[in-house]
Amino acid sequence: MSQLFSLWQIGQLPLSNRIVVAPMAQYSAQDGSATDWHVVHLGQLALSGAGLLILEATAVAPEGRASPRDLGLYSDDNEAALARALKAARAYSPIKIAIQLGHAGRKGSSHVPWEGGKQIPSTQADGWRCVAPSAIPHSQGEEAPIELDAAGMARALESYALAARRAGQLGIDGIEIHAAHGYLVHQFLSPISNRRTDAYGGTLENRMRFPMQVFDAVRAAFPAERPVWVRVSASDWVEGGWDVEQTITFVNALKARGCAAVHVSSGGVSPQQKITLGPGYQVEFAERIKAETGLPTIAVGLITEPEQAESILVQGQADAISIGRRILFDPHWPWHAAAALGAQVDAPPQYWRSQPQQYKDLFRGARLGMR
Repeated sequence: MSQLFSLWQIGQLPLSNRIVVAPMAQYSAQDGSATDWHVVHLGQLALSGAGLLILEATAVAPEGRASPRDLGLYSDDNEAALARALKAARAYSPIKIAIQLGHAGRKGSSHVPWEGGKQIPSTQADGWRCVAPSAIPHSQGEEAPIELDAAGMARALESYALAARRAGQLGIDGIEIHAAHGYLVHQFLSPISNRRTDAYGGTLENRMRFPMQVFDAVRAAFPAERPVWVRVSASDWVEGGWDVEQTITFVNALKARGCAAVHVSSGGVSPQQKITLGPGYQVEFAERIKAETGLPTIAVGLITEPEQAESILVQGQADAISIGRRILFDPHWPWHAAAALGAQVDAPPQYWRSQPQQYKDLFRGARLGMR
């Protein structure tokens, strides 16, 4: 039996297989609210056959958006718009849906990627002054962020809690806290971006303090029976930065607080990063974190082939596989993986007729009532 298509669960959340659709920003929201694009996009991914769909990084506050077009969950309008998109996706798919809550910190107020991605000055109408652990810009020539004081951190924590509460009201199945890719929580963790001299900077324990408070705030505001987990960057890929040893300490601390899983990525906090790219280039991080923490672990990063994904699971390097850009290119990647691995996958009855004869048992239930 295929490991990729075996049953799994995060906390108490049962999943039909171990394929996770990674959170991928669409830069298509209006004032933080989901649009028709999200109805179409999420509907397509919901029909993919994956076990879990994680919604794109969703800002907990307006100033927490990476761009003016980022999705948010900080207002009644945001909540209502996302409810519409979720209703459409759920009407035709049994897929479980989680949301990634985040705050861009010093990487906010940026143009969308296809418009260059550079920082928008706060003096422009669609820009704003970013906040961060320290008043250090992400890239040379950018406007320095405002260093968060006690009141600013308190407001950020309340924003996380309110967004988590809204996610609970929307019936979201789980929350992933974005602590990776150089965004606010990662900025507190990394000595590259955190130069504070108070209780939130310096030692590893201090740098972990705000991230742990974020987890506690989200966990307390979300229904207890639904899981909360964290996405981490296991390495900054910069000498003297955040690394896998510190990540293991962080993940163990999260585990003790009730974190249900860890989603292992890397990089994003510094333009000086030197990433060694290659197939499955982050899997070694996931393998080590899984071995040293025992927390359910999701691997991600240039995992593109079904056999590659299956091998990672069979070797015990991770518990689940997250697919990102590949599933944008091939929204039915789980169907093709199931065909390659001799497994079955969920698909809507409207699509059953697409099943090739050589894969007559590919879709669960597809042979019932068909002539």
